[in-house]
Amino acid sequence: MGGLNFNEINWEEMLDAGIATLRMLAYSGIFTIILGLPLGIVLYLWGRSNHFLIRSIYSVLSFVVNILRSVPFIILMVALIPLSKSIMGTSIGVLGTIPALVIGAAPFFARLVETALREVDRGVIEAAQGMGASTSQIVWRVLLPEARPGLLAGVTITIVTLVSYTAMSGMIGGGGLGDLAIRYGYYRYEKEVMIISVALMVILVQLLQMAGDRLVQHFTRK
Repeated sequence: MGGLNFNEINWEEMLDAGIATLRMLAYSGIFTIILGLPLGIVLYLWGRSNHFLIRSIYSVLSFVVNILRSVPFIILMVALIPLSKSIMGTSIGVLGTIPALVIGAAPFFARLVETALREVDRGVIEAAQGMGASTSQIVWRVLLPEARPGLLAGVTITIVTLVSYTAMSGMIGGGGLGDLAIRYGYYRYEKEVMIISVALMVILVQLLQMAGDRLVQHFTRK
């Protein structure tokens, strides 16, 4: 391996970093879905409204979402350090990175939700409206069930994106595999740690993608 020595790797520290990455993914993923799903539904509903005020609010909300999506995550993360400290009590470690991860990923997921809902057959929606279904009933009984494969695909894409975000959080001491790769692989030139960290993140992404694809296939109507 060209002088690489994997025997000196601290595997206990590597395990702790892997667990920290999974914790960041779990916490940020849950809150991203909790915030991004209703935001995406609102974007879909308001974007179709003919009411001037609602359309105006939609334009503002859409603009804010686009701004948050366009800001590079590393810059967003640094800008949100004061917010993270005020909410979580710290700006480093697993807890300190969660606000930035959620704020960075929720708008992205919301757009995926909006796109998935737009792909629902208009005929199904009009049939529900013709039977007198309310907006909430259409959302919960028609839109979300019909858009389930697209929503699951969006969740998968978002979680995979969060893996790369957790790696970047290592730049400000966010913990996890990314932090380990930066501290040892970049600053201390211990290439072995970086290789193992990257390999573990690649494996994690592959597992998440395969699980997501299976769920999408299961809920896709043949």
